[in-house]
Amino acid sequence: MNLPNKLTVLRMFMIPFFVVALLMPTIPYHNYIALAIFIVASLTDLLDGMIARKYDLVTNFGKFMDPLADKLLVCSALICLIELDRIASWMVILIIAREFIISGFRLVASDKGVVIAASYWGKFKTVFQIIMVCLMIADVERLQTVTAVSAWIAVALTVISLIDYLYQNKAVMSEKK
Repeated sequence: MNLPNKLTVLRMFMIPFFVVALLMPTIPYHNYIALAIFIVASLTDLLDGMIARKYDLVTNFGKFMDPLADKLLVCSALICLIELDRIASWMVILIIAREFIISGFRLVASDKGVVIAASYWGKFKTVFQIIMVCLMIADVERLQTVTAVSAWIAVALTVISLIDYLYQNKAVMSEKK
């Protein structure tokens, strides 16, 4: 197993520790521990992709597991943040629904032999989701306005990236093979 794939596995391994740290207020400094784990896990996502592309270490395992690990990390965080009453459930449903739609769309494209790369809108969406999650985990009172604005931007980018993705790849959904 190459280094990018090990980083992906590490990110998945970190998720349960992140969830426990975030949801266990009896752990001293639990928010900060959860935030540190989330940031490190998010950085492994950035790092594994850079290493895989730079050193031509792209594998089928990585193509499948890297996006899955990303979705699991962000979705786990968002679901925990609902439990902590830091984000509206409708926002999380919208974000997770987008991920299901895109994943299904990619399966259809793959069946037709089409590989669809992530768009800039999708990358912006991911960056703002990570910023939003970090701010919500930190739960700093004087940053509440910034946190709320980041949530609205993340949701807007979620919708924009979905529309852009579907529009740019509408030919994939045609009945022709």
